[in-house]
Amino acid sequence: MSVLLQKPPFEGVSQKELVTQLEAKKKSRDKLPTWFHSANIYYPNKLHIEQTSSEATARYKAQMVSGKSLADLTGGFGVDCYFFSERMDAVTHCEINPELSEIATHNFNILGKENITCLVGDGMDFLKTTTQKFDWIYLDPSRRNDTKGKVFLLADCLPNLPENMDLVFQKTQNVLLKTSPLLDIKHGISELDHVKEVHVVALNNEVKELLFVLEKNFVGNSTVRTVNIINGKEDKFDFVLEEEQHSIVALGGPHTYLYEPNAAILKSGGFKSIGAAYQLHKLHPHSHLYSSSGLMDFPGRSFVIEKVLPYSKGSMKALGMAKANITTRNFPLSVADIRKKHNIKDGGETYLFFTKNLDESLLVLQCSKTEA
Repeated sequence: MSVLLQKPPFEGVSQKELVTQLEAKKKSRDKLPTWFHSANIYYPNKLHIEQTSSEATARYKAQMVSGKSLADLTGGFGVDCYFFSERMDAVTHCEINPELSEIATHNFNILGKENITCLVGDGMDFLKTTTQKFDWIYLDPSRRNDTKGKVFLLADCLPNLPENMDLVFQKTQNVLLKTSPLLDIKHGISELDHVKEVHVVALNNEVKELLFVLEKNFVGNSTVRTVNIINGKEDKFDFVLEEEQHSIVALGGPHTYLYEPNAAILKSGGFKSIGAAYQLHKLHPHSHLYSSSGLMDFPGRSFVIEKVLPYSKGSMKALGMAKANITTRNFPLSVADIRKKHNIKDGGETYLFFTKNLDESLLVLQCSKTEA
């Protein structure tokens, strides 16, 4: 029986409020275990839980800051602030939504975070009036509702950081900006000043956040740092964005091993840099699959190539594959199309990669996962 239809079990707590708490707590189980396993935590609606950073990505961000003071101008539920407070002497949490600010304040008290000060109001207005300077300022702007369907720009977000750069740099030397993974990295850099680093953060091979590190008066090329967090392990690869277009990666056919970069690297666009760094052969300029004769400790998936076949009805019939894990890269058919056309179910120990050779011919690579 739905909780909404039952008699209210707690005095002063409506059924609607109870349902909100239960739904939001359920969504926090894996994403926010510290909150989930703590008694007396109060939750906002589940939308706020969906939009907040996970503990894993918040921990990663906290590694990036140091010093005595940090101001979070878009505090929200407060997950990032919680972890920033473990690295900074004092953290200021600004939140324009009074209810959300009250919830964050309550939870910080429950969690014993005494070095976080919560303020209700617009973060940019706070910067205009405060005389305090901070070692770091953190922002997580929200996209305006009227920009759907357009190219995603930072100027389309609230607060509008490109418009307020001078104000922000009056109060700090260092800015950490979180954006949606939908943002184009080069567009983001072009809208901002003094971008020292861009971090592409993936969790379990799904890109969750782009982080821009801005340093006052920084002049130079931006370093792109990719990380894929899996079971607490951080798989990293860094490159200089300006050098990517000048990097030279060898092109060649499949050898003994096949490599597929993780999602963070694919988002970063470091396709030449990764191949050059590991001295791999790229199967095609637009396929983003790599090969080598010897096995590499690679930031992504690694496979043993068992068969290389030209893609045709006959070769697919000869493979006789009833079940396989399928990936397409630079191939005219989708995974769904291939499954339907050749009656291949998902799963099993075999991995099929459908791609192109250097001469534009279509290939099928039958692979198995490496032992590592």
